[in-house]
Amino acid sequence: MPFQENDFTFLETNQKADKEQVRQALTYWADTWRRLKKNKMAIAGLIGVILITLFAFVGPLFTPYDYDEQQTDFANTPLHVEVFEIDTDFYVYLNPSTYRLLVVAEDGTFLHRLEQTSLDAINKQFHYDNAGEDVIVDFSYKVLPALADEGIDYSIIYKGVEYKTPLKVVPNQTFPLGSDNVGRDILTRIMYGARISLEVALFAALFSLVIGVTYGAIAGMVGGRIDNLMMRFVDIIDSIPLLLYVILIMVIVDNKGLGTIVLTLGLFYWVGMARLVRGQVLSLKEQEYVLAARMLGVSQPVIIWRHLIPNAMGPILVALTMMIPTAVFTESFLSFIGLGISAPLASLGTLANDSLDAIMTYPFQLLAPSLTIAIMMLAFNFLGDGLRSALDPRLRKG
Repeated sequence: MPFQENDFTFLETNQKADKEQVRQALTYWADTWRRLKKNKMAIAGLIGVILITLFAFVGPLFTPYDYDEQQTDFANTPLHVEVFEIDTDFYVYLNPSTYRLLVVAEDGTFLHRLEQTSLDAINKQFHYDNAGEDVIVDFSYKVLPALADEGIDYSIIYKGVEYKTPLKVVPNQTFPLGSDNVGRDILTRIMYGARISLEVALFAALFSLVIGVTYGAIAGMVGGRIDNLMMRFVDIIDSIPLLLYVILIMVIVDNKGLGTIVLTLGLFYWVGMARLVRGQVLSLKEQEYVLAARMLGVSQPVIIWRHLIPNAMGPILVALTMMIPTAVFTESFLSFIGLGISAPLASLGTLANDSLDAIMTYPFQLLAPSLTIAIMMLAFNFLGDGLRSALDPRLRKG
């Protein structure tokens, strides 16, 4: 059956779509960001890096303590405190590890410590003075069989009344993550520790960027015997263990501090970057635009910095991003074994080391810096892995 003219509805000329559907042109970095946004783990890593940076550099502005401020009356306080109301608007908390009786607010804020006046060793009773009134902490429930069925560790006796159970258990308002063995705020020290770890890692990455990129680019561009000699020197440096580097530099510098650890990591980490850049330059220097620049008489330094390095920035940025978590872990390890940041500065490694003595009583003192290190490493690794996928043109999927 033949078609009739009224069987169709014809479009106007301005309603007809172009035969060529042109997608908006994107630059290399805009296309990289477009593909990076599709990687949920990479975005999670980026958000984590931003939050860690804010925590380390902005967080200390909102804490009332300094990293070395000591309040020995409130040493080794836990995450939660048991508040006893032993009189009208009179609340106390007993620190079971130090046997210090603290006067607290109803919400758990520490006010001051009551002085211990005497100890009845036979009956296991500690006596404290509160403006002339005797406050007794009775531990006889632990040692007397007749009281063992009570199921409590201690009771507090004040004005003849015995209090066996706390009024409430509340979070530690004075130190949200508790305090260490000399009364320093663990949260504040973790903030400063994360800052130091990030500073060390960033400076090590900067050393690697400047020294490694320059050295590798020169070796790859010159080639021949000079390239061979330069890379054998890199092999020699890489064959020496990092721990030996640290010991030698500390003997020479005769000072343990932030500058020493930055210098150590900077002088060690650039060798990997040099190998990477050399390989990229060896591949790129045979491209047509490099040959064209040579034909026009452009000098080798200009070719390196104007043509080769910008075209190798993708792998360089990925290597830098992956280098930061490695440097964070290395710095934490060196500080943990006593070869890194020295007191009173606090890095995450020294915080972990300081908490070893109380690991059975206060495991959160070790858990807090350890989790911070793990989160930092995971965030940078997720971001670096996402950047590797986004910057690799072979992995483009439209």
